[in-house]
Amino acid sequence: MPDKRKHRGPNPKDQILFSVEIEPILKQAVGHFSQLLTLGYANKSALKLVGDHFSLTVRQRLAVMRASCSDSQLTSRPSKAVSLNSLKGQYILIDGYNLLITTEAALSAAPIFRCRDSCIRDLASVHGSYRKVEETIPALNLIAKTLNDLNIANALFLLDRPVSNSGRLKTIMTTLAQDNNYPWQIELVPSPDKKLIDSDNIIATSDSHILDDCKKWINLAEAVIDNIKLKTWLIDLA
Repeated sequence: MPDKRKHRGPNPKDQILFSVEIEPILKQAVGHFSQLLTLGYANKSALKLVGDHFSLTVRQRLAVMRASCSDSQLTSRPSKAVSLNSLKGQYILIDGYNLLITTEAALSAAPIFRCRDSCIRDLASVHGSYRKVEETIPALNLIAKTLNDLNIANALFLLDRPVSNSGRLKTIMTTLAQDNNYPWQIELVPSPDKKLIDSDNIIATSDSHILDDCKKWINLAEAVIDNIKLKTWLIDLA
């Protein structure tokens, strides 16, 4: 079946799965799961233990997994974080899909989560193909506004070349930048993760694997979310 979605919006059951009444249970689950990770349990087995204990659905387990981290990660990740107030004149690398999809999700009233490591994450993902939605252009303009507010001199967006429609997204972003003098470039690469991890520049991502191995990073998604004037569905699982 072709993907006909027009929005990066919530799942029909999200209002129940992430209701105010359920939040305390999810916070407990994040605490339990994080403790098991700290003790050295494998991610998959730890998530099953916690998910079964709290009778969580697949989507709730995904939220708990993305919101959690071990104690050592809770210490190491912030130690490499760069203050948003110190970005004037800086050149940064951006995990393109990671930031764009979170922003699209926030704009479409899907649940987004403040996680244990203070990052903002969503439940969407790219499975081999990216589809432009109605929130794509507003999300890109919002990201551009945030870069301008932070006085960032230039940004390089890295997009996964193997993901279908990355070329189309690059064209959209390039045209948008040319029409509005946005200070960014877009590069299609086989593995953005490796380039972000190896870079000596400041990077922007909320990808846990990259955060654990990169040199320095910024919590750009949080700054973008702060620029959304409409009320977002932000669930604090920190």
